Amino acid sequence: MNNSSPISNSRMAILFTVMLVAAAGNTAMQSTLPSIASTLDLPDVLVSLAFSWSALLWVITAPKWARMSDRQGRKKLMTIGLLGFTTSMGLCGLVLWFGLHGLIAPLTTFIIFALFRSVYGGVGSASPPAVQAYVAARTDGAERTKALSLLASSFGLGTVIGPALAPIMVLEPFGLAGPMIFFCVFGIVVFIFLRLLLPSDTPRYAARGRVSSYPSSASVEQPDIDGENDDGDLPQGEVRLRWRDPRLFPWLTSGLVGAHAQALLLGVVGYMIRDRMGLQNDTSAAVQAIGSVLFIGAMATLLAQWGLIPILKLKPKTLIVSGSSLALIGVVLTGISHNLYGISIGYAIASMGFGLYRPGFMAGSSLAVERHEQGDVAGKVASTNGAAFILAPTIGVGLFNIWEASTFALIAAALVFLIIWGSKALKD
Repeated sequence: MNNSSPISNSRMAILFTVMLVAAAGNTAMQSTLPSIASTLDLPDVLVSLAFSWSALLWVITAPKWARMSDRQGRKKLMTIGLLGFTTSMGLCGLVLWFGLHGLIAPLTTFIIFALFRSVYGGVGSASPPAVQAYVAARTDGAERTKALSLLASSFGLGTVIGPALAPIMVLEPFGLAGPMIFFCVFGIVVFIFLRLLLPSDTPRYAARGRVSSYPSSASVEQPDIDGENDDGDLPQGEVRLRWRDPRLFPWLTSGLVGAHAQALLLGVVGYMIRDRMGLQNDTSAAVQAIGSVLFIGAMATLLAQWGLIPILKLKPKTLIVSGSSLALIGVVLTGISHNLYGISIGYAIASMGFGLYRPGFMAGSSLAVERHEQGDVAGKVASTNGAAFILAPTIGVGLFNIWEASTFALIAAALVFLIIWGSKALKD
């Protein structure tokens, strides 16, 4: 049954921008974290905890928002999510500005910053599944594939734009709070366009929003094009698979190990660049150096996912094993490099490897189950990806501050396990 109608280019642009601004704002903030820790003279691991808390809330609340999109209306959920993003960015930028100017004690600044950051994790997660459900309910066939692929690309583009813009936004009078202030303004503009130009919707179709992973420069969203959102294809009852389902367990194990390895690398790379380049007291140069490396890594990820995978057409198992092998080479190069050129090359190779591994894990999990089980698998995959950002970055930074080599040894061990596990446990 075809109840959908094409989405105009102007409306598609709004939906694209809603997804883009969140990914770009999040990665821009990540570029400034090491300099924030240095300026406020706070332990690196403490600053990382604010993002761990936000990721935990995202994992908990995103599935709930996804289920609500059918009942409450997709535009309403987009509005709530965008409002959460904008509010969080503005308040985080404001309290950070106060702290950097000595108006609030450093520890108090961090505590309030973490509380305001939780607004993004708990409320900002409403937008992505609502956007995807909005498109799924209004498109069919090839048009749906094209539209959802375009939305997926907004996350990838955001991970490139965020680190690229962050150094430019660190300017007076805002300083390191600049990226948050500017993205708050961007969010307000997108919010206004969303409210004025996107028609309100009363849910009439069974299309469901796919649960999105926590946005970071480590991830590029994959389009939900399997057709599980088609009207009439949904099961009568809610499907809940066991995590140890023999069809899924090997893939979910691969996803959990690989996602933690990737999150460990992302969590520590900014602090490593700051320390090895001796930029603890030069915040502008530190943000620029970190942003450039994250930008290169994001471009390498896009090259893998938008270039190599469509050309090579590798199977999921091959993507995981080859991607993990490439990531291992990149992690070793990053760990032993002590100049920006070497770090950039190593991080780019690692990012390309992870860019191959992640779609392999997602596709393998999807192909392992039946059509009517796709919704539950999508939730498990997103939870697995998001769960890695709860503790891994903080653990990585903590180990790095104790002994630099320990973090990279842990990442390398995880990737070696993934290569062996993937070769033996996964099936083509």
